[in-house]
Amino acid sequence: MADRGTYLYAVTREEDRPGPAALEGVAGVAGAPVRTVAHAGLVAYVSTVPLEEFGEEPLRRSLEDLDWVGATARAHHSVVEAVAEAAATAPVRLVTVYSGDDQVRDMLDRRCEDFTAILSQVAGRREWGVKAYAAPPAAEREQDRGEPATTRPGTEYLRRRKASLRTRDDAWRDAAARAERIHAALGDVAVASTRHRPQDPQLSGRDDVMLLNGAYLVGEDRREEFAATLDALREPGVEIELTGPWAPYSFSALESGGGPGTEAHDGP
Repeated sequence: MADRGTYLYAVTREEDRPGPAALEGVAGVAGAPVRTVAHAGLVAYVSTVPLEEFGEEPLRRSLEDLDWVGATARAHHSVVEAVAEAAATAPVRLVTVYSGDDQVRDMLDRRCEDFTAILSQVAGRREWGVKAYAAPPAAEREQDRGEPATTRPGTEYLRRRKASLRTRDDAWRDAAARAERIHAALGDVAVASTRHRPQDPQLSGRDDVMLLNGAYLVGEDRREEFAATLDALREPGVEIELTGPWAPYSFSALESGGGPGTEAHDGP
C-alpha cells in the first residue's frame, strides 16, 4: 500500500533463522508486529509502518523529538537483541525504511555478498563495550570551580602557572597512554575492535573524562579471557566500565540503501 512502508531491523542467514519463539512478546517500532522477508539466502526482520509517521518528511520532524527517538530506539534494539540471542545477526541503522517488501528483497539481492561476509565474521561472537574514565587533573578542577591556582603577581605567578600547565599536560598524556594500553590489550583478545568518539559528559552523566569508548567483537569461547584481561587492567586513577554483550552494531556497518528516512546511531 502506498501509505505503508517496510521498516528494517536486522538481517540473518536463512540457515540460521531462529524459530518464532525468539520474537515472542517482542513488539517492533510503534508497536508494530515483527515479521520476516526471505530472499537470496538471507532473512530480513521487518515491520510494516505508516509512512505518515515513518516517511521522509515526518521523520525529519520526529527525529527532533527526543522522546520519539528514545522510544523508537528502544523498540528497534529490543528486536535486534532478540534476534541476536538466537542467530548471527547484522543490525541495520536506526529508522531504515523502505517503500515495501520488494525494495527490501532488491537490497538483499544487491548486498548479498556484503551481508554474508558480515554474518560470517560475527557468527559465534558478541560485542562488548568498554569505557575508561579519569578525573580531570587537580589544576583543571580548580579552574573549573572558578578558583585561581594562585593570585600572586609577577614572575612567581608565571612560574607557578607554567608548572601547573606542565603537570596538567603530563597527567593527560599519562591518562591517554593508559587508555591506549587498555584498548590494545583488549584488542588482542577480540576478533575485531574499534574506538568510538568519547561521549559528551551530558550524555554519560559523569563529571570525569571519558578516555576510551571502545567496542570489541569477542568469540563466546574467549568471553572469560576477555573479562580476565579487563580486570587485570584495572588500576587506581582510571575507572573501567564494561557493558554487554550486545548485538554487533559496531561491526555491521553497511550502507543498506534504504528508502525514505535513514538515521545512523552510535551504538550501546
